[in-house]
Parts: sequence; C-alpha cells; structure tokens
Amino acid sequence: MVPGLDCGQDEEEFPNRTAAAIAVRSRVLQCRDAKGVILLDILPQGQCINAARYCSTLDRLKEAIRRKRPGLLRRGVVLRHDNATPHSANLTQQELQRYGWEILPHPAHSPDLAPSDFHLFGPLNCHLGGMAFKTEDDLISELRNWFDNLDVDFFRVGIDSLLSRWQKCIKLHGDYVEK
Repeated sequence: MVPGLDCGQDEEEFPNRTAAAIAVRSRVLQCRDAKGVILLDILPQGQCINAARYCSTLDRLKEAIRRKRPGLLRRGVVLRHDNATPHSANLTQQELQRYGWEILPHPAHSPDLAPSDFHLFGPLNCHLGGMAFKTEDDLISELRNWFDNLDVDFFRVGIDSLLSRWQKCIKLHGDYVEK
C-alpha cells in the first residue's frame, strides 16, 4: 500500500476550545504521513484559505515530498483531505489531476474521520492551554516547536486509526463514529 498523506485543515470554530486554540485551528494546515510532518503551513493572521492559496500549498507540499520522502512521488501519493470548499474547488481538482495524486474521498460533514480533528488538535489544544503569546512570531515558533518534537509514533497512530474509523463509519451506515 502506498503511504497516505493527511492534509488536515479546518475552518470551523468550536465553542469548547480555548480562544488561542480556535485561532490556531483555523490557520494551520499540516501535511503528514505516518513518519511525521511533511509540510506545516500557517496562515498569517486575518487570512483565510481559498482555492488559490490551497493550490500554492499543494505546490509547496510536492516540493517538500521530493525533499523529505524521496521516491514517494514516483510510487504515488494518496491524499486525504476533507471536502471544504478550497479542497473541492475546480482549480484545486485540476491541480491534483495534473499531479496524478490519488484522492481518498471524505464523506460530507464527517469531522470524526479527519485525523486533524480526532487525533491532532486535542493534544495541540492541551499543549497551548493557558499559554499567551505576545507576538504572532512567538505563536508560530511554539507551533513549529510542538510539531517538531512530536514522537514519530504519534503520526503513525493517527494514520493507522483512520482505517478503523472508516470501517466503523461503514458499519454504522455513514453515521458519526464518535456517537
């Protein structure tokens, strides 16, 4: 099986998250596989992800794969991203078709199947809980440090658990996994 990449990005804000975590959640796009982060893209404050920005990130991801995972582009990339508008836009679909990457489909309104939701942002929220940052650069530095210091098993477990969650979703006939 070709290693999968998970590009988790979520624009939703949830009321049970701290203010810092909400702000970070809507601005972090991280692309990872079972070995760790391949690309971390943090949007500047006040910017939103759109199809053009997402395509630009995909270009940077392709270069990061070439540098960090030699041979993966030849073997084939399987990309898992949700169905947010920037991901499903025609511009994005054309770009992905040009790359020849396989897209793992994501059921609509299924955050319980997004590794960024069920595996990544909980620990990140715990880490950031109670922290205050004087500058944007301080926040970005802390985020990069946190991602850089995660154990490689953290990423493998997140990717591996996706399979069991998909199987559970199928068994539940598409219902939420975490009910």
